[in-house]
Amino acid sequence: MGFPEGRRRLVVAVATLLTLAVVVGIGYRVLAPAEVSTPARGAPPAAGTPAIGVVGRLPVAPLVVAGRLRVYAAERQLYADQPADGRNRVTPFWSYRRWPASLDGVLATGTTVLSRWSDGKLVALDALTGRVAWRADGPTPVDAPPARRTGAATVWDPRGISVTPAPAGRTVLVVSGSGGPRGYDLADGRSLWRVDGDRDCRTDLGTTAAGQVFSVDSCDGRTAVEFRDGATGTVATRWRPPDAPARFTVTPVGCLTPRSQCRGLRTDDGSGGRGWQVGPGAPMAAPALDAADTTLVGELAVGDYGGVLKGREARSGKERWQRGDLGPVRILATEAGRLYVLTERRELITLDPVTGAQRSRFPMTPGRDGIGWKPGRAYAAGGYVAVERLRERADPDDDDQAYFLMAEPVVLAAT
Repeated sequence: MGFPEGRRRLVVAVATLLTLAVVVGIGYRVLAPAEVSTPARGAPPAAGTPAIGVVGRLPVAPLVVAGRLRVYAAERQLYADQPADGRNRVTPFWSYRRWPASLDGVLATGTTVLSRWSDGKLVALDALTGRVAWRADGPTPVDAPPARRTGAATVWDPRGISVTPAPAGRTVLVVSGSGGPRGYDLADGRSLWRVDGDRDCRTDLGTTAAGQVFSVDSCDGRTAVEFRDGATGTVATRWRPPDAPARFTVTPVGCLTPRSQCRGLRTDDGSGGRGWQVGPGAPMAAPALDAADTTLVGELAVGDYGGVLKGREARSGKERWQRGDLGPVRILATEAGRLYVLTERRELITLDPVTGAQRSRFPMTPGRDGIGWKPGRAYAAGGYVAVERLRERADPDDDDQAYFLMAEPVVLAAT
């Protein structure tokens, strides 16, 4: 015996509908936009005083926050481990994940970690707990560089996000992308201002230590640098170098991060660079910053002159100190009171940028890894220094296997 033909068809139809409902339910759970926040279950460690030297090597680039923990970026995830001087990466202390958006950039200020996503969403996290502090809508990112497996471009060189000081002890977050720049209060994500305009003829560069937002504007056919008040977004100064041609390029110099709280800039019209210090008014000529391989540390321009590292007053060019005993060096990074240089023997040397005096010196070589590598991106915060190690013949067009020295290419050190 069996089901009548009509009943059999009904049973098949019902079974098919149930199967489709299950598939749709599973598909929705898998494909629907999602946010997964896993905050810390305990308190972070206290900030310690790590031993001077190489801490360890890591597969991805860290942000050291408050000297207590490390924050990392993945394609769709932001996560932290601890302590800051741990030899290896360990189980996440907290984690925050979004889908299907991808992580575009990360910036840490104090104990706030600001993340920017491919859909324009801004999410601020408390770095010590991993809990969401606020969310806001921002402009969609543009021109994001391809992310390699270390994530260094995302956390050490984020595009389109920067911070600047404002009155009453506030910090303004400046975000650029499609349309024009926007300003937010970093404390709560409140929108402060926005500028609408044609991005094709304007390039937002970042912020200055004097509380300004600066960008290059060439909408009328002539390049000019605009300085806006960081708290209001209004243009305070529109500037062009004396005797400058119609077009020139501008590069920020002496920044806290690659685009935040910069103290100088360099213009180049194709015939040579010109250095300038920036402050509340129009930029001031700083000839000691003219060379492309010099950097601004406080009021001093520091550069390698034929194997002699020199610190000179940026405006007058007067030499304040020199170190001819180091050989050729590469300036890796700077922060308040510290200048980090790497020698050809892969020694990391920490100098006082005001006097040139040595604060620490040690080989930047974990274990028996050797010195057969060249530095890639580098980062410094709170006395910690991290650098990517690249193969000596690495080319930017190489895949990650040929580009990085090994599976754990990032060296972290405490100075």
